[in-house]
Amino acid sequence: MIERVILAKPRGFCAGVVMAIQAVERAARSEDRPVTVYHSIVHNHTVVERLAEEYGVHFVEDLNAVDALPAGGDTVIFSAHGVSPAVRQRARELGLSSIDATCPLVTKVHTEARKYAREGYTVLLIGDSARHQEVLGTSGEAPEQTILVGVLGKSGPGLHDPYTVSVPDPQRLVVLTQTTLSVDDTRRTIEILKARFPALVIPPSEDLCYATKNRQDEVKRIAPAVDAFLVLTSTHSSNGMRLLELAGAECGRAYRLETGADLDALNLEGVRTVGITSAASTPDDLVQDVVARLRALNPALIVSEEGEWEHIEFRQPRKLGPNDAPIRVQQ
Repeated sequence: MIERVILAKPRGFCAGVVMAIQAVERAARSEDRPVTVYHSIVHNHTVVERLAEEYGVHFVEDLNAVDALPAGGDTVIFSAHGVSPAVRQRARELGLSSIDATCPLVTKVHTEARKYAREGYTVLLIGDSARHQEVLGTSGEAPEQTILVGVLGKSGPGLHDPYTVSVPDPQRLVVLTQTTLSVDDTRRTIEILKARFPALVIPPSEDLCYATKNRQDEVKRIAPAVDAFLVLTSTHSSNGMRLLELAGAECGRAYRLETGADLDALNLEGVRTVGITSAASTPDDLVQDVVARLRALNPALIVSEEGEWEHIEFRQPRKLGPNDAPIRVQQ
């Protein structure tokens, strides 16, 4: 019998996700024809399905598919994960207007990549997958000067091991990171690289976003007090899957849920206290549905929230015509 649920704060939508989703909703309401989003606007199946059903939004992985869409519009929205200059250029070639919903914290990393590439540095970009949209976008800023490095112990196809990666000039080297990685694993990876390449430049401001760090910190804080952790996240959410890994490591028993319906398949035998968190792209109504289902099964359930909410907002992006120059954030 589950007696208590501890809801982590912060959890769920971060400021970048809120900005991106609102950008899609506003464009869908104001445009005469359906809008198209390049890639999932955020990595959550429910969010994508709701936008498609409620607003008729199209999602594509290739801009060349826009012309083939039924009643397709002439506006494309770039997802919160960011895109490469090549994707922006292709949109202009197709005559598409664009709305750049890239998270400003990702844009900051893009700016750093361009800056150091101009100065002749090789960029070591730490990521959890060579195919993750954020990694593709950042590396696309300086593809000839970027080397992809895997997080310690998790190198996959297309990623170099931090212990063995080779560089053209150890004296002109900078490290950047995907924003949604494990804070601890990224720190250890950078330590390895710094030990191998003493001249390695580490930008003064952390590239890991505040929302990623805050959610991981709260999982660490709550984990000792619970018997199991529930993490609501889609499998293709990097920050969500890192929360799941961390919850498992800290608590010893962690489960991933896409929606409340997944509770039926879980074995929570012997669990009395449950922690719950969610990825930065997970709607909080999904969390509340889980709580409601647990309460229905455990009528005396005590539910509490611990931690502090974030109070950060990003301004909405503006629309650019196909002939407008892309907006660049100066450093």
